[in-house]
Amino acid sequence: MPQLDRITQDPSVMGDKPCVRGLRVTVGMLVAQVGAGRGIYELLGDYPYLEREDILQALRYAAWPICLQ
Repeated sequence: MPQLDRITQDPSVMGDKPCVRGLRVTVGMLVAQVGAGRGIYELLGDYPYLEREDILQALRYAAWPICLQ
């Protein structure tokens, strides 16, 4: 698995869903936003506490199981 040090899972945060740096921003939410056509810089404008690498790692995390097939 690639280095994904910004993706965390904690049962007390968002029901143990994969999140970015322990924040209440889930990988699924970011992937859905990108899938809906939102760009990385649009997301950074909407969520100023995120960094570009947070979004990139969320996308890598979501794509990882696909790479194994």
